[in-house]
Amino acid sequence: MQHVFKMEQEEYTKEEIDWSYIEFVDNQDVLDLIEKKPGGVIALLDEACMFPRSTHETFAEKLYQTLKDNKRFSKPKLSRTDFTINHYAGDVTYQTDLFLDKNKDYVVPEHAALLCASKCSFVSGLFPPLHEESTKSTKFSSIATQFKQQLQSLLETLSATEPHYIRCVKTNNLLKPGIFENNDVLQQLRCGGVMEAIRISCAGYPTRKNFDEFVQRFSIMEPKVLKSCPDEMTACKRLLDKANLKDYQIGKTKVFLRAGQMAELDACRAEVLGRSAIVIQKKARTYICEKQYKLLRFSAIELQRAIKGANTLCSSGEDPTRPARLGSPDEADIT
Repeated sequence: MQHVFKMEQEEYTKEEIDWSYIEFVDNQDVLDLIEKKPGGVIALLDEACMFPRSTHETFAEKLYQTLKDNKRFSKPKLSRTDFTINHYAGDVTYQTDLFLDKNKDYVVPEHAALLCASKCSFVSGLFPPLHEESTKSTKFSSIATQFKQQLQSLLETLSATEPHYIRCVKTNNLLKPGIFENNDVLQQLRCGGVMEAIRISCAGYPTRKNFDEFVQRFSIMEPKVLKSCPDEMTACKRLLDKANLKDYQIGKTKVFLRAGQMAELDACRAEVLGRSAIVIQKKARTYICEKQYKLLRFSAIELQRAIKGANTLCSSGEDPTRPARLGSPDEADIT
């Protein structure tokens, strides 16, 4: 949610454009329910794992007492040890039977360090070096805590970079080609936040272009726009008015377009390119036809000249088929 929606709003504020805040489902309260200390599910699970006499029944009872007032947490009516969390994608019921056992199933730091130092590359590759915090700390380190640390590291990486998401969708439960189950695919898109992302994107300005990039692409619609405008921002406004677009936004460094407006601009650009192609074809065909006409005209003139010469020789009594002997004296002159 942070990267898909909140950063979207921050860019609108940064570019100082007029916009209304877009409402979206924020799952921060669910994250707090799971990982927040001291009353989160992970914290309570780690606490239960530190006591030898704890069981999944006592762990479930602790959850019921601590989180009973949380609107995202509920206890199923027909179970004594299960609990339900109202996630963004819907309600999910968890069975606590093996929670404690799986959370304790971790590698001892001393064993991991020993295997990491192995001279066998295969063995050492299976156990990467531990973090300094894990090696220095002697406290209980559970699977849930390690998973939480990995997620925190991932979030730090995402915050320092520009994330691009690739959503993998399973087309059918049989894992076979050629089968597309519409309902299952739609459910995956909803649970993964793809449908919500599309809704937010369409409600805002999903397409944004830098001024120079926009002018470079669409200046063909009005080639003299750069010479007649003092800056690229004015040039962008003129090009957008040329395309008769409404409800767009001009920021400090970018042009913000509504959903579908980029397609309209591309259609206008394609129309201009089509007209230009017709003009180029017309000029090229004119040149080719003119060249062929001149060649035929020259050939006709030469043919007429040859025929007129032959007719002249026939009228004077000479054989027109007799080859002319140019540059050699006549035999009568020699005798």
